[in-house]
Amino acid sequence: MVAQQTGRYSKYIRPINILFDLMVITTLSLYFFRDLNLNGFHYFLYQSFTWIVIAILVKYYEVYRFTTPVEIITKLVKQYSVFLLVVIAFFPFAKSVTFSGKAIAIFMIISFCIIVTFKYLLFFYLKKYRIVTGSNFRNAVIIGYTPEAIRLKEVFDTRKDYGYRFLGYFSDKKQNPEVKGRIEDLNLFVIDNKVDEIYCSLNEISNEKLKELVEFADENNKTIKFIPDTKEIYSKNLKIDYYELFPVLSLQKTQLHNPFIKGIKRAFDILFSLFVIIFLLSWLIPLLALLIKLESKGPVFFKQGRPGMDEEEFHCYKFRSMQVNGFTEKEASKNDPRVTKMGRFMRKTSMDELPQFFNVILGDMSVVGPRPHLWSQNKAYASKIKKYMVRHYVKPGITGLAQVKGFRGEIETEEDMVNRIKLDVFYIENWSLIMDIKIIFQTVFNIFKGEDKAY
Repeated sequence: MVAQQTGRYSKYIRPINILFDLMVITTLSLYFFRDLNLNGFHYFLYQSFTWIVIAILVKYYEVYRFTTPVEIITKLVKQYSVFLLVVIAFFPFAKSVTFSGKAIAIFMIISFCIIVTFKYLLFFYLKKYRIVTGSNFRNAVIIGYTPEAIRLKEVFDTRKDYGYRFLGYFSDKKQNPEVKGRIEDLNLFVIDNKVDEIYCSLNEISNEKLKELVEFADENNKTIKFIPDTKEIYSKNLKIDYYELFPVLSLQKTQLHNPFIKGIKRAFDILFSLFVIIFLLSWLIPLLALLIKLESKGPVFFKQGRPGMDEEEFHCYKFRSMQVNGFTEKEASKNDPRVTKMGRFMRKTSMDELPQFFNVILGDMSVVGPRPHLWSQNKAYASKIKKYMVRHYVKPGITGLAQVKGFRGEIETEEDMVNRIKLDVFYIENWSLIMDIKIIFQTVFNIFKGEDKAY
């Protein structure tokens, strides 16, 4: 089974921005600082690291379709002002380096001009692209027919460059040709019309319905935002954005959606995976490959499509532990006749999962996270278990909190899956690097201790 693709490329804009900026400052510093006796490796590492840290602190890359050009320029000025100080601060600590104010000034001015031009062209042509082609639009609906809701709809209509396509209001209090139905009709409309964002006027919805709406948005990976009719709704879980002068509140998901936290987790994943690949898999792969081949015919590695982050499909790699068969969407059970003798040993020790460290390097998985389920399991449980789809907010993991707490392997009852999802959601909402390290140590401990459901 293959996941449906949204066909959007917005998620690539920020990585492209980051790579372009780093390429510009690195190339120009190579040219303008070539006569300053710099240790190239140390300086470029320092420069790239500090650029990213400053960008996180000043929210330099937090640019959205509704961000104004003035805000973008403000972010650029903040970024470059701090970056200039950081570049200058490097020289007093490098004794053999020649300080040149002229070289630094030229470097800063030219890099600033190039990056400003690139960002302006990217920002300008993306807006033109949306208007001319009608592509990369987000479908939006509004709950409520209040004056504030009508004002927001007018923003959508007048600012086509924002890239929103308004599909209608939903209200229990007002009847109007633009009102598509009652609030109870919303869920089906959102799914049938592929709505991306739900804007909610809190004056028109009860607390109970609001709770159900948030759960629906979680399960179906929809964005929910709030129209601030009242000052009572502000909390630390809400952040405010402005569409022109119109304020909109967004419900923040988890700290794993913070770019800085994601960067820390990704850096840990890469370093840990490289360590495992170099010092363990480099000699273990040839040994296990020989043993697998000696026992049964077929490939050494088994790859299978699994739902990953945002339910996008990726190929999950394992050492083949079964006879080649046509029942790959059926999970292994106790004394499964498909499992080979070598496969039984690898499953008991979790060695069959080790090739997934290559998935981590490729960016499909994380070392720790919710385990990637079969597509058949996703289909069976997504609509049955509350918050099931929350697990797709993050990359799947080689190991996870649910696995070290005993909820691994075969799903024998629905309660097994409910407990697994509870722990997955707890992990996502309460993540810390210390928790990841504890889960890794617990995984290793469980391997040597042995687990009843490791088959």
